[in-house]
Amino acid sequence: MNWFQEAGMTIARDFSDLADAASVAKVVIRLLVAAILGGMIGFERESAGKPAGLRTHMLVAMGAAIFVMVPQLLGAEGADITRVIQGLVAGIGFLGAGAIMNKGDDARGLTTAASIWLTAAVGMGAGLGREALAVMSTILALVVLAVIPRIAGQFQKEPTPPPPEPEPETPPETPPASPPKNPPKSRPPRKKNS
Repeated sequence: MNWFQEAGMTIARDFSDLADAASVAKVVIRLLVAAILGGMIGFERESAGKPAGLRTHMLVAMGAAIFVMVPQLLGAEGADITRVIQGLVAGIGFLGAGAIMNKGDDARGLTTAASIWLTAAVGMGAGLGREALAVMSTILALVVLAVIPRIAGQFQKEPTPPPPEPEPETPPETPPASPPKNPPKSRPPRKKNS
C-alpha cells in the first residue's frame, strides 16, 4: 500500500463517525434546528440594538448542540451526558457574565445574558433530539423578549421628567480697578539742619 492509499484510508476512518445517511440527516437536522432557533432569538436581540445578536446566538445554540451530540455519538448515556450539560451550563454562565455591565447601581445586559443562557438550553434541546421542546422554548422566549415589554409598557405610567437643574450662579462682575479718589498727598522734603 502506498502513501496516498494509506492517507485516504485514514481520512475515511476519521470521517466514519457518520457512517450512514440516517446519522448524517440526524446531525444536520439537529444543527439546523439549533442554528435557526438561536438565530430567531438573536435577531430579536439585534433588532433591539443589543450587542449580542444574530450570529452570537446562532453560534451559542450550535455549539451547545454539538457539545451534547458528540458524547451521544460516542455512546455516552445518562450520567455522562449530564456531566457534559453541567459543564456547558457553567461555561455559558461565563459568556453571559461578559454581557453584563455595571455602572454604579445600574446593571445593564442582564436580559442579553439570560437570552444567551436560554439559547444554549435551546441548542442542547435540539442536540439531544428534543426539537419540539426547543421550538416551544424559543417561541416562549420570543414572547418574553418582544411581546411582554410592550404589554408592560401599557401599564406603566409615563415617567415624570426630572426637574431642571438650576443654572450655576455666576459671580458678579467686578469693575476694573480705578485710581483711588483721594490720592495720598506727597510731603515736602524735609529740611536738613546743618
